[in-house]
Amino acid sequence: MDAINVLSKYLRVKPTIFSYMGTKDKRAITVQKIAVLKITAQRLAHLNKCLMNCKLGNFSYKNHPLKLGELQGNHFTVGLRNITGTDDEVQQAMHSLKETGFINYYGMQRFGTTAVPTFQVGRAILQSNWNEAIDLILKPRPGVEKGSLVKCREEWARTRDPAAAFKTLLEKRCVEGQLLWGLSKYGLKNIVSAFNMITRNYRLMYIHSYQSYVWNNIVSQRIEEYGLRAVPGDLVLKGGTAVHIEEVDVDNYTIHDVVMPLPGFDVIYPKHKSKSFVPKYALIEELSGLQLYLKCKAFHCGSFFKISLYFYKRELIEYDDPKIPLFTTDLDKLEGKTPAALATGGKYKALKMEFSLPPSAYATMAIREVLKVDTSIKSQSQLNTTWLR
Repeated sequence: MDAINVLSKYLRVKPTIFSYMGTKDKRAITVQKIAVLKITAQRLAHLNKCLMNCKLGNFSYKNHPLKLGELQGNHFTVGLRNITGTDDEVQQAMHSLKETGFINYYGMQRFGTTAVPTFQVGRAILQSNWNEAIDLILKPRPGVEKGSLVKCREEWARTRDPAAAFKTLLEKRCVEGQLLWGLSKYGLKNIVSAFNMITRNYRLMYIHSYQSYVWNNIVSQRIEEYGLRAVPGDLVLKGGTAVHIEEVDVDNYTIHDVVMPLPGFDVIYPKHKSKSFVPKYALIEELSGLQLYLKCKAFHCGSFFKISLYFYKRELIEYDDPKIPLFTTDLDKLEGKTPAALATGGKYKALKMEFSLPPSAYATMAIREVLKVDTSIKSQSQLNTTWLR
């Protein structure tokens, strides 16, 4: 979404004329298709002269836009540097991942990468606590941001003046800028209209983040209650429709067939204790049934995701230079760059993992299953700091 905002700024168009099938990890080198309405390939190619950390290419003209969720999956190449386990330990961890798979939790990036988790904003929205939602988006976040956004947050905290805070921003197309512009236009007494100035995909992100938070908790309790096996009352997909597993059919299914509904309106839940976990975890928190239906319907919530997945391909790499690239990117290949020479018998060891996952599956969860460590940005950034000393 940040890349779309940059492109729309250079093209002097609204971000809404762009479409894509899904978002990509911010801390990665990624490739994806995007579509833009009534902009020529020549004009887009010209942007490569001024874009930083982004390249455009492989242009074609189509008669329809892209839609969220249309992609068939994602392919990942991940390098885990400076691993300290023995070859046998690595083999055991990867064998377990291949044979057992991993619980398809929503990854930590689903909940934001700063001090304020996005699911907290989503919960405030569902509770119609608009003042809290705005404060969560705009309040200062010490130590995690730089530049004009820090000044913007400080100005908002000090004056509660949206126009004054908006003026401090250099990049005004960000979420904070869109919200402040809306507050300046509609005033603090018409917060809903101001909030709707935020791009729709960003607004949906907050609701989906809260749904994902609830889903993760429900799945954890379901696994704790019934383990990694299919049980009567679980849900499986047949022809795209969710159906309950009956007692007589339970032996025909494994945990890999089981799905759990994303909490929302008009949703079929399992017929065992998992159904009772939903009220405990807050989509109904301070919301009546009708409010829940109307609010979630407005944001189009509700779908199914597999609980467990498996895949893979792996390789151990040895190297001496901790900053050398361990493999080439797609852009490197297009530009004809040769792979870096890796040392034989190097003093460091890395694990290269290559795999494909279907939509709504998180590679960070597969990595967490292998490493058994915290994959949050705070934890990982501390590891990076230690490594570079």
